[in-house]
Amino acid sequence: MELRSDVHVESAKIQNEIKNFLGLRSDEVIFEFANNDGKVKLDLITINPRHNQSFLFKTITGFDKMDVLHKMLDYVRTHKDKESSFTIQWMMKGMNELQTSYFRAKNMYDAMDKLYYGRDMNNLTVFSIVLNPVA
Repeated sequence: MELRSDVHVESAKIQNEIKNFLGLRSDEVIFEFANNDGKVKLDLITINPRHNQSFLFKTITGFDKMDVLHKMLDYVRTHKDKESSFTIQWMMKGMNELQTSYFRAKNMYDAMDKLYYGRDMNNLTVFSIVLNPVA
């Protein structure tokens, strides 16, 4: 009798693979799953330990949890080849120093969406957004 693979074990394995590929610790990554119109949506959120702020890394939708995890793993393996690198300088109300964050995105609007994810736009001031040169 063959044992079926445990979906939770497989899910944890893929999540660890994603974290390791990105070079992030467990406390620097959040996998946020939601059901959306009969599909599963995964928001991969990263936490910058330097200024203790979270940012959207990527949103992916799929048929089920395993589908979105596999798609996210494929994305993290190839995103550097498919998306541009942006540097955004910003400051949150109440902070007294300029912050610099880096994003991979299709365009500057996509990069800004990742910066503003989960935030009140009125509490954040963007000073510059720069498309980084291709190395």
